[in-house]
Amino acid sequence: MVLKAAKRGAIQPFIVMDVMRAANERQAAGQDVVHLEVGQPSTPAPRKVLEAARGALDRELLGYTDAFGVSGLKAAIHRHYADAYGVAVDPARIAVTTGSSGGFVLAFLSAFDAGDRVALVSPGYPAYRNILTALDIEVVNLEAGPETDFQPTPELLDAVDGRLDGLIIASPSNPTGTMIGVDGLKALAEYCRARGVRLVSDEIYHGITYEEAAHSMAEFDDEAFVVNSFSKYYSMTGWRLGWLVFPRSLARPIECLAQNLFISPPTLSQFAAVAAFDSRAELDANVARYKVNRDLLLDGLPRAGFDRLSHAQGAFYIYADVSHLTGDSNAFCRRILSETGVALTPGVDFDPGRGHRSVRFSFAGSTEDMVRAIDRLKAFHNSL
Repeated sequence: MVLKAAKRGAIQPFIVMDVMRAANERQAAGQDVVHLEVGQPSTPAPRKVLEAARGALDRELLGYTDAFGVSGLKAAIHRHYADAYGVAVDPARIAVTTGSSGGFVLAFLSAFDAGDRVALVSPGYPAYRNILTALDIEVVNLEAGPETDFQPTPELLDAVDGRLDGLIIASPSNPTGTMIGVDGLKALAEYCRARGVRLVSDEIYHGITYEEAAHSMAEFDDEAFVVNSFSKYYSMTGWRLGWLVFPRSLARPIECLAQNLFISPPTLSQFAAVAAFDSRAELDANVARYKVNRDLLLDGLPRAGFDRLSHAQGAFYIYADVSHLTGDSNAFCRRILSETGVALTPGVDFDPGRGHRSVRFSFAGSTEDMVRAIDRLKAFHNSL
């Protein structure tokens, strides 16, 4: 007898992880690789965070904490919202989570039932779509393009047939690096509030902006979920720590979910992360390097044949339309890796319908790697 396998596991892979594995295998075989596929900082956690972690190892029990995290870290997050956005977020509405991933799971489970319909833009972060699908929540794709900076608008939402129960936004966005301005955020908040649509705002790239500071949905809608993370700006990916600002009315359901699904977030990471908010000089130096890298790519990629690029206002990504070069971004990225050693992510990870004509560049690595990548991609383009 064949045993049953749940359909919830039959979701799409996170393709960038497959690309990273192929790049690492090439590297393990002694071949050179320039990593432009990985969406994580190439720098370690800030010095003060490392010092705090060492101190916690000596002083703290490091047992379970409250499901919503230690009070000192929640207080630091509360102060962060006051300092960065001028908004008072009650610590009782803050849950420290196991990365932003834990925050998304708690938000989706507490706000949406199986069969609900949640809208998100393509191209966008694939885990939104895949987690929702695993939870039997219907994904409503909003195909966005450069005319809206790859971001949702009330007009795109009005074009949807049938009801919407939720909307996920991301500013700055992965994979395009584009942002939603103040007026756009206000318009989306008002649209969703008037129609009973629950907003989920992914703000994990806040702090990494190049033209103007990002605004938080917490400024405009206290019924929205706001998800953030210590992974990107704070350079703490492997520490697996994030946070969720949630509506007061859902506090108890979210707490019960957190208790049962996760017990508590990683304890050592929590004690260390308090120091992240006192590390801005070091972290802003990382952002200055990202900007140098971005500018190098925006200047060099068009001369390597990649001349249809997103307006990367934040994060550390550039999204490129490569329809004039290929109709199969998977095969195209494999060929580039094989012939040049430059690892890129195919757009099918971010846009199931149109991503075979797009690729993503991550510029989180060293400036030297950006220079090497441009030189190799120019040579590759000249050989086509």
